[in-house]
Amino acid sequence: MQTLTPAVFWAQRHGEIYLRVEISDAKSLDISVQENILHFRGQGHGAKGENEYEFSLEFLKPVKPEIKHKSTQRQVNITVRKQEHCWWDRLTMQEKKPLFLAPDFDRWLDESDAEMELKEKEEKINKLSIESRIPKDPYLGLKKGYLFMYNLVQFLGFSWIFVNMTVRLFILGQDSFYDTFHTIADVMYFCQMLAVIEVINPALGLVKTGMMPAFIQVTGRNFILFVIIGSLEEMQNKPVVFFVFYLWSAIEIFRYPFYMLACIDTEWKTLTWLRYTIWMPLYPLGVLAEAVAVIQSIPIFDESKFLSIRLPEAMGSFLSFSYVLQLYLLLMFLGLFFNFRHLYKLRRRKFRTKKRKAN
Repeated sequence: MQTLTPAVFWAQRHGEIYLRVEISDAKSLDISVQENILHFRGQGHGAKGENEYEFSLEFLKPVKPEIKHKSTQRQVNITVRKQEHCWWDRLTMQEKKPLFLAPDFDRWLDESDAEMELKEKEEKINKLSIESRIPKDPYLGLKKGYLFMYNLVQFLGFSWIFVNMTVRLFILGQDSFYDTFHTIADVMYFCQMLAVIEVINPALGLVKTGMMPAFIQVTGRNFILFVIIGSLEEMQNKPVVFFVFYLWSAIEIFRYPFYMLACIDTEWKTLTWLRYTIWMPLYPLGVLAEAVAVIQSIPIFDESKFLSIRLPEAMGSFLSFSYVLQLYLLLMFLGLFFNFRHLYKLRRRKFRTKKRKAN
């Protein structure tokens, strides 16, 4: 039986070297580090069939003599610890890479990603250490039950709205645009009034999300619902009401079940992707529909003088509420920018974390 060199793949972290030797069903393994040189010898099935394989690697910098290795049906995994926590420019002392050596792209990270991974591990260890010293919340189960029920009620409410509007759209076509408010308003009033709880929850520490994004969304939606649409009969028959309500509900039927599963420490990957992706087209479209509703209401407020402020005769007759609406349009798009940036950061953080865990 001849002795051959196996294919070897490597990756590193600041404190460790990972080697993957492509030998299946390895046996009679002899792996050691002497004078900073790794010696490998073993029998198994490699690129040249069933043979005896061996190789040596002189590391770029000092490593600890203790090594860990694990043989599987497909390969041999070796972990070598560095003497110092630092990043190496290459693996071996010789500048020219051995022909049998290649990067292990399944585990490969560049230096900045490795530093971030190390920082996340340290933060996780610190968090576990802190949590172990903090007494467990005796009301944790009660809090999760309350949040689960809240999200369930909201999910059912917005699901009813979405399904009802979808069915009516297929049956009545464009005619369903004009009576959306009279058909859906009661349930939408209930859901949006209940949504005020989403501003209260972070203030009480029941959820870890910030209070400001929830405040912007809930306040903006309730202003559109109660002031722009609910207080003006002329607005209630306009098609824009259909688009506002439909876009709101299309976002929420994915958001609330995601939070429900989070309450019971469960994740459904498809739902997670939808929750962090579907809002990207729907949220700006929803704000655009709200802006159209505000613009269409301005002539009505001017004509009816509703919510306008009567001024002294010397200054004029009325201070029209339309000025407030014009200012609100500006604030609406500032809120869109703020919330979009916040949600996009959440999405990047979520999927970057999932990608690292997968690696």
